[in-house]
Amino acid sequence: MLLEQLKKRVLVFDGAMGTQLQNIGLKAGDIPEEYNITRKEDMIRIHKSYLDAGADFISTNTFGCSPYKMADSLYELEDLITHAIDNANQAKIGVDREVYIAYDMGPIGQLLEPMGTLSFDEAYEQFKVQVEFAKDKVDAFIVETMTDIYEVKAAILAIKETCDLPIIVSMTFEANGRSLTGTDPLTFVNVVEGLGADVLGVNCSLGPKELLPIVEEILAVARIPMIVQPNAGLPCLEHGETHYHLTSEEYAMYAHRFVEMGVSIIGGCCGTTPAFIQEAKKASELGLHFTPAKKKTRVSSGSKTVTFENQVIVCGERLNPTGKKKLKQALLDEKYDEVLREAIHQQEAGADILDVNVGVPGIDESQVMTKVVKMIQEVINLPLQMDSSSPEALEKACRYYNGRPLINSINAKPEVMHNILPIAKKYGGVVIGLTLADQIPLLASERVQLAKDMIKQAEAYGIHPKDVIIDCLTLTASAQQKEVQETLRALQMVKELGHHTVLGVSNVSFGLPNRPLLNRTFLTMAMQAGLDLPIINPLDFELMSTIDAFNVITNQDVDSTKYIAHQANVTVEKKVVQHHTNTTQSFDQMSLYDAIIRGLKDEVHTLATQELETKQPLDIVQDIVIPALNQVGDDYESGKIFLPQLIQSAETTKVAFEVLQSRMQGSSATKKGPIIMATVEGDIHDIGKNIVKVVLESYGYEVIDLGKNVPVQSVVDAFLKYKPKAIGLSALMTTTVVSMKKTIEALRQYDEVCPIMVGGAVLTQEIADEIHADYYGVDAMATVKIVQQIIG
Repeated sequence: MLLEQLKKRVLVFDGAMGTQLQNIGLKAGDIPEEYNITRKEDMIRIHKSYLDAGADFISTNTFGCSPYKMADSLYELEDLITHAIDNANQAKIGVDREVYIAYDMGPIGQLLEPMGTLSFDEAYEQFKVQVEFAKDKVDAFIVETMTDIYEVKAAILAIKETCDLPIIVSMTFEANGRSLTGTDPLTFVNVVEGLGADVLGVNCSLGPKELLPIVEEILAVARIPMIVQPNAGLPCLEHGETHYHLTSEEYAMYAHRFVEMGVSIIGGCCGTTPAFIQEAKKASELGLHFTPAKKKTRVSSGSKTVTFENQVIVCGERLNPTGKKKLKQALLDEKYDEVLREAIHQQEAGADILDVNVGVPGIDESQVMTKVVKMIQEVINLPLQMDSSSPEALEKACRYYNGRPLINSINAKPEVMHNILPIAKKYGGVVIGLTLADQIPLLASERVQLAKDMIKQAEAYGIHPKDVIIDCLTLTASAQQKEVQETLRALQMVKELGHHTVLGVSNVSFGLPNRPLLNRTFLTMAMQAGLDLPIINPLDFELMSTIDAFNVITNQDVDSTKYIAHQANVTVEKKVVQHHTNTTQSFDQMSLYDAIIRGLKDEVHTLATQELETKQPLDIVQDIVIPALNQVGDDYESGKIFLPQLIQSAETTKVAFEVLQSRMQGSSATKKGPIIMATVEGDIHDIGKNIVKVVLESYGYEVIDLGKNVPVQSVVDAFLKYKPKAIGLSALMTTTVVSMKKTIEALRQYDEVCPIMVGGAVLTQEIADEIHADYYGVDAMATVKIVQQIIG
């Protein structure tokens, strides 16, 4: 068994497929997966060359076999997949050792919602159809070169809900240590482990030297084996073709180091050959060095992870309609702008996690919960707590959540645990356990016993004890004054058992005057007793200040750094938070500038219209829209926000422009440009181009999108027709840089040709210079700055 072998030795994966296919004549525009049928003998020979080099795995030539990518193939998808697996099996014949066939699944080729138009369910089906064709014929699945953790989730669920084969997941990280969509290594590990993958790791985009810090970061937190498949260095262009210059001898040094660090599977990606895999085989003989990291309690969004360790974590309580008439009515009326404002204000006030509860009689809780969770994730990056008594609502919320959720809650009733714990296990959720059965026990010892029972039952479902947080339940001092002390005793006892704790703090003061005083005092006593996760109103400045002070006194806030930051000018800070409290109740307080930065599409139309009552359209663009976009760009470049938030703000700005242009004289003339954009001939990957298009349009530029796989002459014809101010060319594949070069050469025949920009995963500044492009745009914001320089 594969998983048993991973406990005993380091295994070796194969190397690049594209490099080998280029050597046998693959040209730009060819569909590599069709070679499974048209060049069977060559495919078998390539697989066999890696086996002869010492590989333990053959990965099938199916990287692009999503229905979306294969839409233009001459062959049926099932035939392509069947032949790919058959070729791998043919290569195994005569090999006298165990060889594993891994079905290779790459990205679909479209952006998932909310960044793109592909729904989670559609992504799931794109993967599931492949799994159905392959599941009975392979030993494992490898989901690789992934840039979106949400797409990873769709792939893992498609596999796990269809078969029980081992799952390897490999993500691609940029030089800044995050994926294209902003996922950091810690979040990647936390989400993928929670979903039940068997191996995780990194491949592509970077060479082994550049991957070292990312590998180190993953190994520091991973509890399952790791795979590493680096490129053969960074690409460059020679004689019109993309090459990788790292030698197999240089690769060997890094392969040895990876194994010594604890990597369990070593292989190669772009540019690597059987010679590289020979070196990987030698490195594998150093033996297994992997040590699983210590288990910690963590919850994640798609780009942010919160770890429960030596710190108080604040869960914002304000997205719960209980006792909030306005929020309740907003949910009934499907006016979700109220919900989004509450989410934003709680994040700004310092919440680490947000509780999400939509339990209002008269609504479809499952449907509304799912919609609200998706919408919140469009505008903030905090992890969310799914709060519902409905298993159906929790199931849907967890399925469509991008991250590793906190689930509120279970209790000690067997039927409740039976309904909720499988959901937590399936989606990797951390679950809150309420210490009650039919009623809340009065004594601390009885509550602790219920906690033990729930943790034991969770283990029976395969949930680690660290993934159960215990709620010892806050009782009201007005009615059960004596039992408040029992809650504190129970907290201390649970903490001594090594488990994390949560409480809803404000319940203690219900029915008594000056509730804030009681809340602050109880919070302090609870934290001293071991409270990790207070569920509170983060807009209560005094309550948040109590946590700041506690962290200083208990040496959790080293050098009082956070305390000083929050309290240095307490009067001003307090006014700001009070202002937040007021603005959550008033739509009119939100500005157009704020709406653009926060990506509030539903509000920006009204706010832009309001601005037109006193200002001219162009003044609004100049004084509000462009400064807001520039702020978003600065936040993106500094790492404060990531691609999902950038696109959300860009789409929001487009709504504002539509409103403003309706009032401009000759609105078509107000757009700047035009700019032609195209993914070059032979390349069907247009995610990067589409991102750049959205962001450019948000700045008011007219973009003429020629699509993907655009012939050279079509680009030239478009240039002659539209007389653009700039042309942007995109390429992802190494084989299509040649097409990019030919396109530029064809355009250069015209003396009046405009500046030409290039971009894409395979591009570098050196390659851009080599093919005589005028500009290289490393990402969307860099391209905006280039266009501003060209056009203004």
